[in-house]
Amino acid sequence: MTLHQLHPDHRVDALASSFATTYAGVVAFIAVVHEGSFAKAAERLGIGRSAISRSVQKLEHQLDTRLFLRTTRSTSLTGEGELFYENCRPGVERIVRSIEEMRELRSGTPRGLLRLSATAGFGRKVVAPLLRGFREAYPEIRIDLVLEDSPTDFIADRIDVAFRNGRMDDSQVVAKQLIPMQMLVCASPEYIQKHGMPQSVNELAQHRCINLLLASGRVCEWEFKVGGIEQKFLPQGSSSYNDADLVLQAVLDGEGLAQLAGYQICDHLRSGRLVACLPSCAPNDRGHYVCYLSRHHLPRRIRVFVDYMTQHIRALDLHCITNFTRMAQG
Repeated sequence: MTLHQLHPDHRVDALASSFATTYAGVVAFIAVVHEGSFAKAAERLGIGRSAISRSVQKLEHQLDTRLFLRTTRSTSLTGEGELFYENCRPGVERIVRSIEEMRELRSGTPRGLLRLSATAGFGRKVVAPLLRGFREAYPEIRIDLVLEDSPTDFIADRIDVAFRNGRMDDSQVVAKQLIPMQMLVCASPEYIQKHGMPQSVNELAQHRCINLLLASGRVCEWEFKVGGIEQKFLPQGSSSYNDADLVLQAVLDGEGLAQLAGYQICDHLRSGRLVACLPSCAPNDRGHYVCYLSRHHLPRRIRVFVDYMTQHIRALDLHCITNFTRMAQG
């Protein structure tokens, strides 16, 4: 009868009894076989010769079998010992390979599968373009990138690293800020020419606004800092989209105003296709974060990825408020 054929309760008892009473003896036994003597096995394991001898004797007692023939000059396996060794060896080798693989994941060449999550806009604009360089630097790491605007479930979705935007209040994850998240109201020059530049948050109610719909179906509020005080504005939009890129395109087409993240609009501000509105009222308490579950026992593929993305995202010129404040003057 095998262990799997036992009743579940008996199987657990047998497994617990086996590990509790024979594991140290099996390790000592394998070491003696590999090293050829009790003294060398003790030296290899870093314990006393007498401890090795006691562990093997206890194992022989538990098995009710003699495993070694010992004399003052030599140590050799009995027939039963050879059979026991052949049965144990594959399992021990798998354990050793597993330990070595875990050590490689921590300190060897970074490799394995890396599952990433990012919001659709930030993932397309910032994360995805950097992956080619990362793959060239670390060819043994495979990448899965999932774009979704709903909150990341690290466990259920088997996510290793997530990119999050906004404010971080989740104490269950490690969150490292990459760059501040700048939110600016913007419009096309054609729209400003026709409808004028809003001079205050209150004046936004007189303008055509483009809404971003959240995953919950609610309209995303616009946030501002006016005189150091947080102020919110719920736009009564002429159009609504559940994708930030579509909101951006509507603004570029002159359909109205929208509050968008700096990474989306900085290139358009530089080219003059967009104009920043009310930059002095932009909120300053948001960020773009790279997140993972724990600092402890972090696989090397995650560590090198976080370091790489941190360095390269911070090197991108995604800051727009300081560079384009003059555009708010009309």
